[in-house]
Amino acid sequence: MTQPIDIRRDGHRPLLPNASLECLPLLASALTAAEHGWPVIPLHPGSKRPAGHAERACPGTGRCTGGHRTPEERATTDPELIHAAWAHRPYNVGIATGPAGLLVIDLDPVKADEPEGAPDGATSLQALCERAGQVVPDTYRVRTARGEHLYFTAPAGVRLKCSVDRLGPHIDTRAWGGYVVAPGSTTPDGTYEISHDAPVAELPSWLTELLCEPVRAPVAPVRVHDGTKAACVALERECAVIAAATEGGPGGRNNTLHKSACKVARFVAWGDLPRHVAEQAIQGAGESTGLPPAECSTTIRSAMDWVIAHATPREAA
Repeated sequence: MTQPIDIRRDGHRPLLPNASLECLPLLASALTAAEHGWPVIPLHPGSKRPAGHAERACPGTGRCTGGHRTPEERATTDPELIHAAWAHRPYNVGIATGPAGLLVIDLDPVKADEPEGAPDGATSLQALCERAGQVVPDTYRVRTARGEHLYFTAPAGVRLKCSVDRLGPHIDTRAWGGYVVAPGSTTPDGTYEISHDAPVAELPSWLTELLCEPVRAPVAPVRVHDGTKAACVALERECAVIAAATEGGPGGRNNTLHKSACKVARFVAWGDLPRHVAEQAIQGAGESTGLPPAECSTTIRSAMDWVIAHATPREAA
């Protein structure tokens, strides 16, 4: 990796003499990132939020004369602009991953309200690699305030976007449309520090394939004839709910798939719907959202098994 630049000098001239001491480490971090060719943006001191104005408050002047520029569009490797931004305020440093040519895997911890034994991001990544018969690639890593960032060079000719839980629970990725907090920055949760100073590796092709947006064919409404009328209506309705699910958050694709499978499983438990019919329809709806087939089948099987074993009798439902 490129060594941090001498914070006393930038090329042939010294750093601004009136830069405060608390600004200097962050200024050095921003300049180091720029030396790697990673465009940076200032983040509010002690925060992960980009500094600068929002689109609704854009003055339409300066760098925004031709229209509002997003933080990603304002990101720069220009030392003059970096000096100007960090000379007087201790901004945290953000790296615009898309323009930097990076794909960063963000491993997060388990949330407080999740059940005991739920996997964190590191565990999910390890399991993903084992299922694929791969190893966790050796690359540059940054310990975040709550987890870890793994830096990779994005593949040429592919414009990867950010994702949430696409690779597994608590595994997010940052690419085009996103940014990561650089080492040296501090938030109320802690400081970002380099944890493994290795060269940035290329993103493995098998991970690229998992992250590429699938070409989604229009989803035809499910029509079911093998079962009671109420069961068929319920299955068709839940398949539509699954197909409309989006990534991330409590309404994310996998959560929606699990909840809908549980609702339909009651009818399977009551003998109103053949299990293979329900699973086949739900599997198709799940895959239409871009979820991997193996993840769909695992989620559906888990929901069916649990509900069938614990279903309330029809007369008590």
